[in-house]
Amino acid sequence: MRVRIIAGRYGNRWLEAPDTRRTHPMGERIRNALFNSIQNELPGANVLDAFAGTGSIGLEALSRDAATATFVESDRTAYRVLCHNIDSLHAQDIAHPIKARVASWIDTYQGEPFDLIFADPPYHDLQLPTISRLFTLLKPGGTMVLSHTEKGGEPNLINDDIVVVDNRGYGNAHLTFFYRKIDV
Repeated sequence: MRVRIIAGRYGNRWLEAPDTRRTHPMGERIRNALFNSIQNELPGANVLDAFAGTGSIGLEALSRDAATATFVESDRTAYRVLCHNIDSLHAQDIAHPIKARVASWIDTYQGEPFDLIFADPPYHDLQLPTISRLFTLLKPGGTMVLSHTEKGGEPNLINDDIVVVDNRGYGNAHLTFFYRKIDV
């Protein structure tokens, strides 16, 4: 299986994807809609691709002028493919893969907050407590996009600092856009 980067400096380059059901690379149509809706937030952004799989979301962000991307993936096969994809694009200086469970990695992360967070957990295990904890890594004024199935509707993750600004459906796949308020 292969996944194509749609636009930008790596546009039309192909990424490898594991031949397994443990990852579900986001379809090109959905990725294109996602990136068209956040294109103004990408230049210079510090991006987190949680549950990275092939890295297609974070690598698309880098292709469209994000400054850096951190990729967190726990599956050994997916991680190996992710590293191969980063190497094939010669993006080692701006792409930082980490082999860890997202929940464990959050506990150890001590870097700067992220401008954009992409969370694409396995559809059969949404891990809402972990997703909620990702908000602590989101910069005020930042956006987090959660990919999930329509089952159960929009995840109820909002709090005093987080608001849902958009929710879009594409067949069985849904994208919910969360925004972290800027302190006034």
